[in-house]
Amino acid sequence: MAERATIVGSGPNGLAAAVALARAGYEVRVLEASATIGGGVRTAELTLPGFRHDIGSAVHPAALSSPFFRAFRLRERIEWIVPEAGFAQPLDPLTPGGAARAGVAWHDLDRTAEGLGRDAAAWRAVVRPLARHLDGVVDFTGHQLLRVPRHPVTTVRFGLRALELGSALSRRTFRTDEAAALFAGVAAHANSSLPSPGAAASALFLLAHAHVGDGWAYPRGGAQAIADVLVADLRAHGGIVEPDSPVTDLASLDWGDPLAGDVLLLDTSPRLVLTHPDIPASYARDIRRYRYGPAAAKVDFALDGPVPWAHPDVAVAPTVHLGGTRDEVEASENAVARGRMTERPFVLTVQPSVLDPTRAPAGRQVLWAYIHVPSGSTLDPTELVTQQVERFAPGFRDRILSSTSMPASRREASNRSDVGGDILGGAFSFVQAVRRPVFSRTPWRTPMRGVYLASASTPPGPGVTGMPGWFAAHQALVDSAGVGVTLDDLFG
Repeated sequence: MAERATIVGSGPNGLAAAVALARAGYEVRVLEASATIGGGVRTAELTLPGFRHDIGSAVHPAALSSPFFRAFRLRERIEWIVPEAGFAQPLDPLTPGGAARAGVAWHDLDRTAEGLGRDAAAWRAVVRPLARHLDGVVDFTGHQLLRVPRHPVTTVRFGLRALELGSALSRRTFRTDEAAALFAGVAAHANSSLPSPGAAASALFLLAHAHVGDGWAYPRGGAQAIADVLVADLRAHGGIVEPDSPVTDLASLDWGDPLAGDVLLLDTSPRLVLTHPDIPASYARDIRRYRYGPAAAKVDFALDGPVPWAHPDVAVAPTVHLGGTRDEVEASENAVARGRMTERPFVLTVQPSVLDPTRAPAGRQVLWAYIHVPSGSTLDPTELVTQQVERFAPGFRDRILSSTSMPASRREASNRSDVGGDILGGAFSFVQAVRRPVFSRTPWRTPMRGVYLASASTPPGPGVTGMPGWFAAHQALVDSAGVGVTLDDLFG
């Protein structure tokens, strides 16, 4: 009889683990609490019929560079849209009634730099060496940090830039409003105080992808396509997926016999392991000490046409960062880190239908947006988001046909992995890049035999990469068979 694997959670990490173990010969079942599969990569009609919104992540800079997804050939399995402009950040005019301004990260690095005036050389100096050595960046950031890097020069360069741009020195690196705001907007993805080395590292990783290869690509039809092809591969190798199957207590879960090689992988918050009857007290203390960060409050809009951006280049960028200048973005994020809100919050928006007509009826558009809020906040973000979009796109309010929102307090209720509404699986800091969720060279393995952590709360952390799931599955295979299985072994 084949060894069995039970995966709790059907996000991209859980499904990556399931695919790896099924291909390695395990009998695999995936238990998903929701009625739909995919976790953070789901797409649904949230507002009006025909308007398809991504429930979680929408744009995936790291998916196509992920070693797991490259081996899985995700690029060939679904159709990807590669934008000419990865992201943009509009700015207020210098004078009332003056010309609209914006920083635009074009796929072409030189075109981007030329639009940044006297910061052109600085942008090239920061981004070009990392973009040219993207494999080294992915190798360093895509594993746990307690290892010798395979690309030491790139690692050192990346680390020094993160320290520079994660401190007050960043104000000497980028001096124009456009370049400073572009960098601050990307750093704000980390949902932490700014500037900080952790947020700067996250920004450098994203910027390295913006100007090379597939850029900030996203799947035609929505993020659900990623989950669908993973599930199809799992089923082709004998695995099963069981939706509407919530797991809240490991003590009552029948997942097999660990002495016979059966394994349990958790694509959930690490807090679920606290329900295991045999958890050591010291490990339980470490899990309870693991910190979660501020939350995300999201709103989706169905629009009767394109967003009327004041600056025309913003209209061609699927991802738009709204927050104004570097100082405004930092003020917003630092307020949230202290448990407060500003009147003009940083807003991360995605307008996928500017390049993907399958996402809305003809002539219509969808807009996906979230703001950072304190953990557990009950704030409905709709009006704050609407005001910020209207600031840079006068007339936006008149385009709204319908909207639906999800405050942070509801997010955890719909997905237990989002503790307090934190969508990153834990506070994204330098310390928790090493201690995620515990300090260990094998953080995916728990002290309980056969039980592994496979979520974004383990290295390499958040992002649609499948790597936490792959590392957990790999660790389980090593512990079971005593030898490592490579991605080439599984996918050829």
